[in-house]
Order: sequence, then structure tokens, then C-alpha cells
Amino acid sequence: MSDSEYDLDWKDCPDVEQIPGKVSGRWIVKGTRIPADGVIENVEGGVSLEELPTEVFPNLGIERARRIVAYAIAHAPRLHA
Repeated sequence: MSDSEYDLDWKDCPDVEQIPGKVSGRWIVKGTRIPADGVIENVEGGVSLEELPTEVFPNLGIERARRIVAYAIAHAPRLHA
């Protein structure tokens, strides 16, 4: 998934930030180098919310994963999470 594919604007998501010049200017989970769209791509690919923080992104945390996915679903209705 790319931001343009779903026209997803992360700027109002409290768990995500954009740091100019870091991580190729992508939106990342605050305090990490985890790309926000990477979280969504994994969920769309079949990774469960419980698996995300244990097997894919150890620094993510289950509650933050839930909030990010919920934000994406609310702001990108075509999302298949």
C-alpha cells in the first residue's frame, strides 16, 4: 500500500510522525523507524494485530498497532484490514 493508493493522510494520527530527511520522508510510528504504511501493508497481507508487535515490529506494541490500523480504516475506507 502506498499513501497515494488510498489517499491516506497521516498528519492527524497521534501515533505517526513525518521527520524530514529521515526514513525517506515517509510517515513513521513515533519514536521508531517503523513506516506507518508498513504496518498497514502487513495487516492487509494477513498478519494479525497480535502478531505485528511480536513477530514483525517488536517496538510497535499492540495498542498502538490497533490505533494505527483503526485510523487507517477510518481515513481510507477501501482498506481491507
